[in-house]
Amino acid sequence: MVLHLKQLLSKHFFQLTTIGITMKKLGLTLLTALVGGLIAVGGYKLVESKQESKMSFEERQQLHYANNPVPNVVSSTGNPDFTQAAAMVAPAVVNITTTYPGRSRGYGASPMDLFEEFFGMPRQRQPRSAPPAQATGSGVIISADGYIVTNNHVVEDATKIEVKLTDKRVVEAKIIGRDPNTDLALIKINEKGLPFVRFGDSDQVRIGEWVLAVGYPLGLESTVTAGIVSATGRSTGIIARELQQRQYQQRGYQSDDQPMVNTAVESFIQTDAVINKGNSGGPLVNANGELIGINSNIMTPTGTYAGYGFAIPVNLVKKIADDFIKYGTVKRGLIGISFQELNPSLAKELETKETTGLYVMEVVPDGAAEAAGIKKGDVITKLDGRVIQSSSDLQERIYRLRPGDKVKLSYKRDGKERDVTVTLREDTRASESSKEESEAKRSGTEIYNKLGAGFVPASEARKKELGVSSGVVVAQVHQGGLFDYFNVQRGLVITHVNGRPVNSADEVEAALADSERGIVRIVGVPQRGSRVELNVPIEY
Repeated sequence: MVLHLKQLLSKHFFQLTTIGITMKKLGLTLLTALVGGLIAVGGYKLVESKQESKMSFEERQQLHYANNPVPNVVSSTGNPDFTQAAAMVAPAVVNITTTYPGRSRGYGASPMDLFEEFFGMPRQRQPRSAPPAQATGSGVIISADGYIVTNNHVVEDATKIEVKLTDKRVVEAKIIGRDPNTDLALIKINEKGLPFVRFGDSDQVRIGEWVLAVGYPLGLESTVTAGIVSATGRSTGIIARELQQRQYQQRGYQSDDQPMVNTAVESFIQTDAVINKGNSGGPLVNANGELIGINSNIMTPTGTYAGYGFAIPVNLVKKIADDFIKYGTVKRGLIGISFQELNPSLAKELETKETTGLYVMEVVPDGAAEAAGIKKGDVITKLDGRVIQSSSDLQERIYRLRPGDKVKLSYKRDGKERDVTVTLREDTRASESSKEESEAKRSGTEIYNKLGAGFVPASEARKKELGVSSGVVVAQVHQGGLFDYFNVQRGLVITHVNGRPVNSADEVEAALADSERGIVRIVGVPQRGSRVELNVPIEY
């Protein structure tokens, strides 16, 4: 009996021990699986983060909404109801305050939404010793990591840019890129997890559809107005006038035989939603809360809203913003023609039977059009199968493309329509017309803006070619900035700023904060085996 009990206890002890060992193995397996899963997720997030930095802004948004789906916006009544659209957009609209040392911006010291000269109010110019002036505008956040789109004319002469978020925080911004040809600018603040506005498709905008304009007009807080799209593809001539004024300034207001070059791109969405001073750079959105345009200017005899506002189409905005983060400048492809928009009167003058389309006045030698066989006197009728209604249609659609892209043009010659494929060529004309002021030592962001330059990371191949381990490429040099003043050339690889190695625009900005006695110390490598050292005074 005693022996049987011992055997029984021994058997149960063995079973319990086996179970314990099994549980330990199971726990170890689960722990290993959990750790492995965390490593996998962490690795995925790391890869995803690296991949996201190479994505376009639209791809970033698509990734975000794939992981964070939002319900469709549906009106609660039979009448227009914009409450949900406004709630979606307003948190991502910011108020921009700019500072202009030693000069005035004209009427009301405002970065006029419509440019002061257009309404006969000349800018007031003061000596550099004049008190600093401030102005305000709007902007819209397009990514969670702080990229903001606004108008070029809101920030173009600013030495300090401050952004006020809807939660009342005020942070300093740096300019990533500016494009006077479209009146667009991309700026950035060093914040994460920000709300942003979802991109729409401006090609799908229809005359008569409801839209909202959001911004900070007339010194007010965030304001929403509603209206309809009253026209598309409109050109007002405002950007062209501003560019022409810049060219006159560069020539010292002296006339010469050199013709003025019009590089402006105007194909606005026209709306009767109320837009006023301060709305510049704010979003125009559809009833679904999707961004379809950036409010740019108004047409009025009084300087305030009189019924017509104009917004830059978002499909053009996306391309410009992507170019700035990928290349540091706008990559513009050209067909290589000059043309005039036909009407019956012009057709009679030119002795052509065609009364619609774009009449080719000149073909640029060795340009894309000449290579494709287009000749003077041809009439452009379609682009990629879409009828060309106006010159703005062609300009805006071509500006969305880059050198090397191919387009299908339809044109008429001798009454017969023909198709040809044109490979766009690079625009070699200088398009930068920025002028950055400077003053005493400030924050790294403010000094960054004073440099008047854009930077992109140097490729590994380029660094290897030059024999350096760090570097950014000077991608833009704006007229009037510090780099322009000291003749720093585009394409120069800068390896160190104030003794610190730099590999990105953010690192350049951080290094600028270390400037001592008002001097920025820059090391550049123009070619292997050579090195240039620049001591750039912040005030000149």
